[in-house]
Amino acid sequence: MQYDETVELIRAGFLETMNDPVTKPKTRAKTKVERPRLHKVILINDDYTPREFVTMVLKAEFRMTEDQAYKVMITAHKLGACVVAVFTKDVAETKATRATDAGRAKGYPLLFTTEPEE
Repeated sequence: MQYDETVELIRAGFLETMNDPVTKPKTRAKTKVERPRLHKVILINDDYTPREFVTMVLKAEFRMTEDQAYKVMITAHKLGACVVAVFTKDVAETKATRATDAGRAKGYPLLFTTEPEE
């Protein structure tokens, strides 16, 4: 290509010179962060674990006050089950397992389960 041809193509807009800024559209990819799905920890009533022990486990594992733990324990006793708390899946499963294991260590059939929250 000759010099004169190059100049004409630049003037016509077909070629860019080094001094011409190249503008590219700025696009930002927004990453959508979803909240982790929550799970309920549920206390299942049984007729063998002493109420005082259940209250103690609720206070220790779920950091409840005496009054809160008593209300959860009585609700589970009357209705057969009671939602203790809601956490992310890993935390809920860990707390339910630790609370159940505390009962098993003392020979009680104390049971905590987890299920996804709707």
